[in-house]
Amino acid sequence: MTHQQRRPWIVGVSGASGTPFAAAVLRGLLAGGESVDLVVSRASRLTLLDETGIAFRDGHWREDLRCWLERGADGKSGTFAVGDAELERVRHWPAGDLAAGPSSGSYPAKGMLIVPASTACVAGVALGLSKDLLQRAASVTLKERRPLVVAVRETPLSGQTLKQMVALDEAGAIVLPASPAFYAGATHIQDLVDFVAGRVLDAAGVEHRLYRRWEGELGGGSRSPGD
Repeated sequence: MTHQQRRPWIVGVSGASGTPFAAAVLRGLLAGGESVDLVVSRASRLTLLDETGIAFRDGHWREDLRCWLERGADGKSGTFAVGDAELERVRHWPAGDLAAGPSSGSYPAKGMLIVPASTACVAGVALGLSKDLLQRAASVTLKERRPLVVAVRETPLSGQTLKQMVALDEAGAIVLPASPAFYAGATHIQDLVDFVAGRVLDAAGVEHRLYRRWEGELGGGSRSPGD
């Protein structure tokens, strides 16, 4: 695929708890044949280390990303298979690189997904700050009128954060709290994670099979997917 043909989704991972959400979104994008530009903030690396034991390193990002994506939400490694062909469609940009491709509106991208989004990230994007590449890419996405999905992961929410979420909505972003539902018949923690990831991909218009959709029939969540 040439540079001119490639139009990735930018995925930003901020420091909120919820790194399994990010992994599920990344797997969903790659399974759907999408290309990804990945920005992992400095704060999120601490969260990733705490939640998974994985140290995400710029110099070994491909190896670390594979370990991350292969891990299930329950912490078990080797739960998912991630092939070399899928990883070839990922490009990693260091969070401190403000000269990176996604920092410019002329860089071809389909849009941006911030998963999970911390309240600090919400504030920075709502205020138009560009303290790192994640915030700058989000500002560019908004000004270029491209889809921006912000998966907020925090509870409870302060009044100030609620105002900033309204500001993001008014600016054209889709504010999507990381709130799993149970009507899809969840029986495992991964099911709840995949529901949120699936809703993020729904908001971006990316096809997937991460969760059972509501079909207007009561009791569907109590049946197995094959019924």
